[in-house]
Amino acid sequence: MLDILEHDAIHELRLARPPVNAFDGELIATLRRAIEAAPGNGARGIVLSGRPGMFSGGLDVPSLLTLDRAGMTALWRDFLALWRALATSPVPTVAAITGHSPAGGTVVSLFCDYRVMARGAFRIGLNEVQVGLVVPEVIQATLRRLVGSHRAERLIVAGALVESEQALAVGLVDELIETDLVVGRAIAWLQDLLKLPPAAMAETRRLARAELAAIFDRDAAAPDERFVDQWFSDEAQGVLKAMVAKLKAKSAG
Repeated sequence: MLDILEHDAIHELRLARPPVNAFDGELIATLRRAIEAAPGNGARGIVLSGRPGMFSGGLDVPSLLTLDRAGMTALWRDFLALWRALATSPVPTVAAITGHSPAGGTVVSLFCDYRVMARGAFRIGLNEVQVGLVVPEVIQATLRRLVGSHRAERLIVAGALVESEQALAVGLVDELIETDLVVGRAIAWLQDLLKLPPAAMAETRRLARAELAAIFDRDAAAPDERFVDQWFSDEAQGVLKAMVAKLKAKSAG
């Protein structure tokens, strides 16, 4: 589910839920607890990683389609709590995007301090609209902070998934490197940051990320009943179930 590897004061939290590291309720809760616990366990920096070729395939849609409204609401609140843990982490975090990272995989990376992605034909982006879902304001506001309002609009309204080179060009990721070097580069970036005078770096970082943390204090960032309503809409359920059926048919063939 989640492997924790220690590189001195940098803790790597490696998603380990085959086949695509999709987020279900257990992985969401496990990752949130690990992020919150890391500083108390001696971590001065956190790397989130996946397996080569796949960071995370996003939400585990087949599993989530079995949930009733109460279950989906609880999972959504837990997912928000995971993002908040990243946004407000007292230690810097890096997403080591080791491969494909659609939807929920992208979302998790948005709340990190820095994003290193594998170079190549790997896709990343917020494709929620393509599967009949609305991108919530908390995600939209975080994306605008990274890439600017107009570019964020174009990406999310189209539900665009872009390859790594374009992701770098638009500012969705900060750096590209060969797949097998992604985690090492993420660790090196943190090591360089941690060489700075610690009190000055930490307070400057806190101030710089205050607007990100504040997103969660706005009404728009509250557990969003509108997202759950949309999840259970005829449009979303139809698209999601058709997608799952197509994937099952493909795997069976």
